[in-house]
Amino acid sequence: MSEPFIRRLDTRQHDFARRFEKLLLWQEDDLREIERSVAGIIADVRQRGDEALLEYTRTFDRFPITRETLAFSAAEADAAMVAADAFLVKTLESASRRIWDYHRWQMPTMGVSRFEDRTGVTLGQRLTPLARVGIYVPGGLASYPSTVLMNAIPARVAGVGEVVMVTPTPEGRIDPLILAAARLAGVDRIFRIGGAQAIAALAFGTDTVPAVDKIVGPGNHYVATAKRQLFGRVGIDMLAGPSEILVIADRDNDPSWLAADLLSQAEHDPSAQAILITDHSPLADAVEEELKAHLELLSRRDICRKSLADRGAIIVARDLQEACRLASQAAPEHLELAVADPEAYYLQVRSAGAIFLGRYTPEAIGDYVAGPSHVLPTGGSARFSSPLGVHDFIKRTSLIGCSPAALRGIGPAASRLARAEGLSAHRLSLDLRLLDLDPVRREPTGAADPPPTERPPPSVPAPSGSPIAGHPGLSPVSESTLAGLGVAGEASDNVGPGPALATLPLEGPSPTGNPGQTTAATNFGEASFQESP
Repeated sequence: MSEPFIRRLDTRQHDFARRFEKLLLWQEDDLREIERSVAGIIADVRQRGDEALLEYTRTFDRFPITRETLAFSAAEADAAMVAADAFLVKTLESASRRIWDYHRWQMPTMGVSRFEDRTGVTLGQRLTPLARVGIYVPGGLASYPSTVLMNAIPARVAGVGEVVMVTPTPEGRIDPLILAAARLAGVDRIFRIGGAQAIAALAFGTDTVPAVDKIVGPGNHYVATAKRQLFGRVGIDMLAGPSEILVIADRDNDPSWLAADLLSQAEHDPSAQAILITDHSPLADAVEEELKAHLELLSRRDICRKSLADRGAIIVARDLQEACRLASQAAPEHLELAVADPEAYYLQVRSAGAIFLGRYTPEAIGDYVAGPSHVLPTGGSARFSSPLGVHDFIKRTSLIGCSPAALRGIGPAASRLARAEGLSAHRLSLDLRLLDLDPVRREPTGAADPPPTERPPPSVPAPSGSPIAGHPGLSPVSESTLAGLGVAGEASDNVGPGPALATLPLEGPSPTGNPGQTTAATNFGEASFQESP
């Protein structure tokens, strides 16, 4: 029996749940040999730098590259703008403006924002862009200038200091549109290198290629494996798998449109996944027929046919609400809501990389000109990941500042928790300062704490007249001193959580419903805090 053209499922089938779960699984090829090969390339580039990089590039890309020609010159980039199709360059300019505009809208308020709570503790955060980012752009048979725009522009909007691009140039050739897109996106330097060796060069740096803080962009198994192995040494955007599309459609759709949408992702890769879910069985039949008709017109028909047979599906659901629940389970990279009222349904889908609202919003519009980056989480990772955006190129640093009075207010609680966790040096660093602020105290005893197994249970209150609970080396103090330290009587001196930990209210009303959060000038989503000069 020949393989079916595409799976047909119905949610009323007794084993549907098992079959749907199996459909969503992607079994990656055995990559052990690739893992070993990539590990060797990484080690070689780390040790020999440019020398190894040049050798691999001459071998894999088959042209006589030198250290002097590793990077494209400004003159070569200028020449590419002239050599590229003028109409396509204008199209790239139009797309780039939309991408710049969207990511400027997405941009958070940078710099320092902070507030002071009732105990006098200064709390806040500082937002700063990364210093240098590397972008990988596939080359060879693939030419994706849109990938340059979608990766580089968010970094530029975020304020990244330098954007470095690497792209392979087999036999020394490159599509001039790639260089034109790099110019439009504000890329600073472009290197003629690809594969795992390019990722290693960006991670460690060589005499010619600078080390970066983060690497973004798609690539083959060798590139993805190198990113995985080097994560931690350098940041990465995500570990992307095959492309995915899930279309939810009501009965009032043109089946030809839906078939074309499914094929738009199936043509990427034999492992790509295209799923249609509809509540109208006749539409499901019609879409299958249109898929067969469209395939005959496509240059990548063999790739599409394998993708549909191996990982594609047409599913008939009881209703659109059930379709949304299935979409939430799948957490697809791309979700099209080809329904009369998409606003009524998109909130019912918890997880998706990007949601395309309505029949006139095909996924392909997002690949090129809509504005948001088309770099999206795959393989169900939209459950916990987000599309590439300006936030991927921004670091948050927490700010904490205690005045002497503030430390007296919250320090004892921290000291008790340090003792509860058996971290004597933590407690010592706190108690030395508390001793300086409160002359009634004797001396801290960090090193003399009993081991955790010898401590009384946290719920046991300190005996009357004992040293402060959890502080065997400190003298008993008056109630007024306890109050000054933010400790409300003996019951608060328990090692476990208690009233002493609740003495940190923040000032003012909160727009988020959290009592005590201050509201002031700088907008951070739902809440806002006072911005420093």
